[in-house]
Amino acid sequence: MTVDANTIKTTDLVAQSIDFTEQFSQGLSTLLNVLGVTRKQKLSQGSVIKLYKTEGTLVSGDVAEGDVIPLSKVTRKVSSTQELKFGKWRKVTTAEAIQKAGFNQSVQATDQKLLRLVQERVKTNWFNFLTTATGTTTTNGVGFQTAVANAIGQFNVVWEGYGVQPVAFVNPLDVYTYLAKASVSTQTAFGLNYIENFLGFSAVILSASVPAGKIYVTAPDNINLAYADLHGDLSGAFNFTTDQTGLIGVAHNELLNALSYETVVTTASILYPEISAGIIVSEIKNEASK
Repeated sequence: MTVDANTIKTTDLVAQSIDFTEQFSQGLSTLLNVLGVTRKQKLSQGSVIKLYKTEGTLVSGDVAEGDVIPLSKVTRKVSSTQELKFGKWRKVTTAEAIQKAGFNQSVQATDQKLLRLVQERVKTNWFNFLTTATGTTTTNGVGFQTAVANAIGQFNVVWEGYGVQPVAFVNPLDVYTYLAKASVSTQTAFGLNYIENFLGFSAVILSASVPAGKIYVTAPDNINLAYADLHGDLSGAFNFTTDQTGLIGVAHNELLNALSYETVVTTASILYPEISAGIIVSEIKNEASK
């Protein structure tokens, strides 16, 4: 019997998984490059990441000749912890839906929507590293431009000697009025809009996950990515198709007992700062609150 050219075969399912992972990983790689993230750590799922803060008291060493120099004390304390957990998502398309709308519309188009939703969840979890970090340096300014200028000033104090440009995270609503008056163009990576080499920043990331009225600034070297590698036994056990890094796993399977088609996605990653105090938070104040 001749197989119809439109018949969905196992090889098609693998190709669909590869397409999903490539879209995810390519967008993610572009975003990480824009952020300047170079530290990527493979950890086991369930690993606990500890964020530290350093406190110290400097005691004067102005003592008489031969006297004992008093001790200064510096302590390194855990400020917060984060556990590396898998995010897991599943979507099922029935045979009736495939028959009615076709494979492209019922499966591939809804996979695209699932991809965007997964990206949104990952981004929201990532930006928690900004809002939950303790020991951050704070400043403020009346209006967006002044708040930006003061943030860069604080950045140059905190990161003096490192020779790096800052990266900023802002809410789109805060920057929209300013962007309307400026001749700039935005680009997109991993579902995020960003502007390169703008206002003294190497990159400005626009995201609704950033609280309105706040500008977060840090050095690219301060941003670390920890993730669970989905290569190896885990991928083999669940027949995951993964990207080159192993950061995301995707599986497409037929559910014959339900005459349906399933998409399963999993990933585990945390973006965290090396130095919490290296994050500068600038509050945008209006004229009435001066």
